[in-house]
Parts: sequence; structure tokens; C-alpha cells
Amino acid sequence: MIKQIVRDELFLKQKSKPATKADMSVMLDLIDTLNANEKSCVGMAANMIGVTKRIIVFNIGFGVVPILNPVITKKVKGYDTEEGCLSLSGVRKTKRFETIEVEYEDQNFQKQKQTFQGWAAQIIQHEMDHLEGIII
Repeated sequence: MIKQIVRDELFLKQKSKPATKADMSVMLDLIDTLNANEKSCVGMAANMIGVTKRIIVFNIGFGVVPILNPVITKKVKGYDTEEGCLSLSGVRKTKRFETIEVEYEDQNFQKQKQTFQGWAAQIIQHEMDHLEGIII
């Protein structure tokens, strides 16, 4: 189901709790909402649709990828950039890393470990900031 985008910064500053199998509908709602906003958005975190669970989804051109309970375990080569967000007004400066290693659970709650680079890494870092209640 397509959900309304949350813009309340007090809500967005809350740290997300671990996702469980009971949260699968949240993941599906995130996918639907990202697809509905595909012209202006490439990634979303659950708190952007009003749920403080550790779920993100992103699309880098080949379909929407869901990631549950992600943790960045390695960061390589930092750089400064600017990003926009559906939940926030304007463009904001932030620091990102070109390469990240992420441990997470897939949609079947199977543990995964993957290295992401470039644009995918930047999207994941942005969405993971949401999970931590960090507003750039």
C-alpha cells in the first residue's frame, strides 16, 4: 500500500528498532511507496512512512532491493556531498563513503554480507542515517 511521506523531524529523529517477520507488510508498503515516488526518490527507510523499524529499500535501476536490520561494518574513502530527501526540504551537505560493507537480512531473514560502491553505497548510507534518527 502506498503510504504518505512523514516530514515531522521529531518523529524522524527517533532511532529505529529491529525488524521482525511481523514487519513484512512494512517492507511491502515501503516498496509500493518507493515505486510510487520513483521519479523523485531512489531509496526509503521505514520511518519515512511512519514506522520506526530497521528496514530500507532502494532502486538503482534493476528493481527495488529490500534490506532489513542493516549494519555498516566497513567504510572506505570518505567524501563530501549534498543530498535531498522526500522527508526534508532542500539539499543538505553530508559526508559519505565510496565503498561500504553491510551486514543485513534479506526479505527471507537470511543473513547477508555485501560490499556496495558508488551510488548504491551513497543511497544505503542516507537511508541508514534515517534508521539512526540522523537528519542531515
